[in-house]
Amino acid sequence: MTVLLVVAKAPVAGAVKTRLCPPATPAQAARIAAAALRDTLDAVRATPGVTPVLAWTGRLTEAEDADALTAALAGWSVLDQRGVGLGERLANAYAEVAAAYPGRQVLQIGMDTPQVTPTGLAAAVVRLGATDAVLGRARDGGWWSLGLRDPRHARVLRDVPMSTPDTGHDTWAALTARGLRTAPLPVLRDVDEWSDALAVAVEAPQGRFARQVAAVRFALLPGGRR
Repeated sequence: MTVLLVVAKAPVAGAVKTRLCPPATPAQAARIAAAALRDTLDAVRATPGVTPVLAWTGRLTEAEDADALTAALAGWSVLDQRGVGLGERLANAYAEVAAAYPGRQVLQIGMDTPQVTPTGLAAAVVRLGATDAVLGRARDGGWWSLGLRDPRHARVLRDVPMSTPDTGHDTWAALTARGLRTAPLPVLRDVDEWSDALAVAVEAPQGRFARQVAAVRFALLPGGRR
């Protein structure tokens, strides 16, 4: 069975999705982040044959939609993220999962792609089963998903510069340099800027994320409440 690892940050106003401001306010951006996370958790929960694990940073009690998020995480294993930079935190999360679930392959995603579906995640799991690693690149040059047959190989992430236009390329190079057979996953759009939020809301119009984006758009109209 595959461990489906979600790496996420508590959706606290002023601490998440700050690049959506403006036009969103910090509180609106945090509500959008909470909606993205809940949509992601739902997709993972509906993916057959996986064990869901969350690597978490921040205070859930201070988050937007805290009660609903708490309920959505019922039955999940939750780990605290450890480390200074993102690469170190990711590597540590993989290492903890490897220790807790020996012999399991791990597919990891974040909370910035609320358009992911159970069907897409299940396909990624199948693809990982046929190779050593899979990498789903993002349109901004980063990546939205990394899967490892042996999660201990995630140590390579400690030396990969994160959040740059070359992160996807550099991660692929680090995996292949380690001798891992690496297969691509579909390219998705991460939600970073407001234009990303609008585009992803169109891709997944039925989700909570799309409703929160629509709420901000309504607030921006003349006479709308901000």
